[in-house]
Amino acid sequence: MNLQRFAFRTTAAAVSLALLHLGYAQAQEAAPGASAPTADAGKLASSGDALELDAIVVTGTTEGVSKMNSSVSISTMDADQIQDLQPTSATDILRSIPGIHAEASSGSSNANVTVRGIPLSAGGSRYMLFEEDGLPILQIGDLNFLTPDSYIRTDSVTERVEAVRGGSGSTLATNAPGGIINFISKTGDTEETNIGLTEGVNFKETRYDFGKGGAIGPKTHYYIGGFYREGNGSRDGGVDIEHGGQIRANVTQTLENGYIRVSLKELDDRTPTNLPVPVRTVGGNIQPLAGIDPRTASFYSPYLLPDAALNSNNTSTVSNVNDGFSAKSSAIGAEASLNLGRGWKLEERFRYASNSGHFLGVYNGGSSAGAAGEAPAPAGTTYLTGPNAGKAYTGNAFTAVVFNTNINDASLTANDLQLARHFSLGGQDNMAATAGLYTSSQRVGMTWNFNQYLLEANGNKPAVLSSSINGTSAFGGCCQRVIDATYQMASPYLNVTGGFGALNVDAGVRRDAQTASGYYSAPSFASGAPVYSPSLTVTPAGANNPSGAIDYSVAHTSYSLGGNYRIAQPLSLFARYSDGVSFNGDRQAWGAGPVDGGPVPINEVKQLEGGVKLHAGDASLFLTLFQARISESNYDLTTQITTANHYLSNGAEVEAGYVVGNVRLNGGVTLTNAKITSALKPATIGTTPDRQAHAVYQGAVTYDLGTARAGVNFAGTSASSNSGNTLPGYVIVNAFVRYPVVPSTVLTVGVNNLFNQLAYTESDGAGNARALDGRTIKAGIAYSF
Repeated sequence: MNLQRFAFRTTAAAVSLALLHLGYAQAQEAAPGASAPTADAGKLASSGDALELDAIVVTGTTEGVSKMNSSVSISTMDADQIQDLQPTSATDILRSIPGIHAEASSGSSNANVTVRGIPLSAGGSRYMLFEEDGLPILQIGDLNFLTPDSYIRTDSVTERVEAVRGGSGSTLATNAPGGIINFISKTGDTEETNIGLTEGVNFKETRYDFGKGGAIGPKTHYYIGGFYREGNGSRDGGVDIEHGGQIRANVTQTLENGYIRVSLKELDDRTPTNLPVPVRTVGGNIQPLAGIDPRTASFYSPYLLPDAALNSNNTSTVSNVNDGFSAKSSAIGAEASLNLGRGWKLEERFRYASNSGHFLGVYNGGSSAGAAGEAPAPAGTTYLTGPNAGKAYTGNAFTAVVFNTNINDASLTANDLQLARHFSLGGQDNMAATAGLYTSSQRVGMTWNFNQYLLEANGNKPAVLSSSINGTSAFGGCCQRVIDATYQMASPYLNVTGGFGALNVDAGVRRDAQTASGYYSAPSFASGAPVYSPSLTVTPAGANNPSGAIDYSVAHTSYSLGGNYRIAQPLSLFARYSDGVSFNGDRQAWGAGPVDGGPVPINEVKQLEGGVKLHAGDASLFLTLFQARISESNYDLTTQITTANHYLSNGAEVEAGYVVGNVRLNGGVTLTNAKITSALKPATIGTTPDRQAHAVYQGAVTYDLGTARAGVNFAGTSASSNSGNTLPGYVIVNAFVRYPVVPSTVLTVGVNNLFNQLAYTESDGAGNARALDGRTIKAGIAYSF
């Protein structure tokens, strides 16, 4: 490992020196009168358009259109704005976008995301599709132990993020009835070279970034960039879990009638996963336990034992729990846009991503007395590991369940082919029709092993105690599983748009057809075998250990109709109605529904939305009123509870911005009234869905001196409930300063959670809760030319 890190550092240093030399040579060869490159410390929208309502967007539309002329609710964030947020992960960026409920409390992956009161019932992102350059990261957003953000890392290649909320995604993408989040890459249209180094100030992390783009011929341009990091992450577990990075590159060839582009991505990153920690609940109120601070607690520890597990081929393996979450993705993509003449246009996007990984995390399955984390260890308990090994232990203890899931294969092949025809109707009136076929094949191959250990109730380098076993009785003994499945999608679609003076209209229809095949079964360790000497067996199918074939097909026709009327240059009204779906994936295999024929439930979202967009002088406003009706089924493996609920969500979403002088103000608030209208459990009817706050808000103030930039931003929520417990409201404040010491070199200091707020994002009702990280401080230096 040390040799590997030394090799990477040496390579990174060589790359940095090469880029510096190249930048110096380019500066020496610059044309007379050309200005020297400078580091961009940030700039305000010169037009005063704080929300960039006149900017052209490509996500959630069949062709590029400005926000003012589109009938969708969409927010954009450029690279400067992303850096200002001081995000700890890709999902952390989304907390600053109105309408989106993003729980970025788990680290660099495993985040939960939804929108506008649509329930967050299954984890992950069931209703919001994560894309990278217009194609999905994963086709199924709520896979067990694998969420789309697992394979997304923002770096110098990220040009901007476009987030569409609402129903246009129903006909323009599969599994996107709530909207689309698109991470868009730089393509080297302009010359750019940058390198950077960032260090954690109050935590251990070192990160190197680089990016370079520009022309390599008269009609060819490229961009290549990425990052590498190492450390123990924002929570000190006493072990260096963070280790890895990514490299992305693309090359674009401009043609007389369009362009073709090839892209590559190599991600190999290892990070901690912050799971819920033991807490005390009194009357539904969550209270931290002594020695376990939910903001900083980590159950990764140098004193954990190797975790014995079973492969999908029924052979034994041993894992290091301190490897945390490993994400690996090797992707290749191709894109073409060709004007064929006479109003015809052909667009093709393809990507194959070989995805795999390993999920290792520690979750509290209960204390020795059944009350999470609060009961003393049984009499006679001793330390099994750590500096006190062999000595008696008399403190509190809990059953630590290791989630050990191998992501054997989560590869995705996706292709989107569309043919468009533009018609001129005279004057400025026009129409366009786009017909397309989207196909994808999502592999889901995973092996689960849950072993339990007795762990001291300590959030800082806990030791293992005696009485550890293979397998676990926690969660009903649910969780020794294997699944090997393929989910194939074929989706023809048709969209028609028209511009008639001040009125823009669009309508779309999409037929999604999913075919699932494969198997699921339940190999496990024999209960009671010691963790360091496993005894292997295969548990027969039963109530908690089902097995069988996955063989079914299901389809749905989605539609969407929208219109935008520009009353005046600075004012537009818009409205949309849509019907879209999200298909179930591996959760269906473990639930009560059929997986080998017969009717298979789908999750349907019907939405009505409308609002106003205003850009007057230096002020911008985006107001949307919405209503969503949701019908969904879900199965939670850890509780063995099946739900089949209907929900109604009404609300208002406001996004506003104002530029005055050197100050830019951005903010938003989403007010939501969501209710369960029918359910298998009658007592829940009329109640608010779990983790649904009535108010979610965000804001930012940025001060730009031209050469320096500083600001604060915040994201907050009112109180909500989860599994009978109250999640108090909170406000997380971040701050940053960027200062160029010389024109080409910028120093940055950023603080996340400036006031060290204790912010709970979820509770399982069994004595566990998860919170956002406490205060973290980073300092960095970047050189660009």
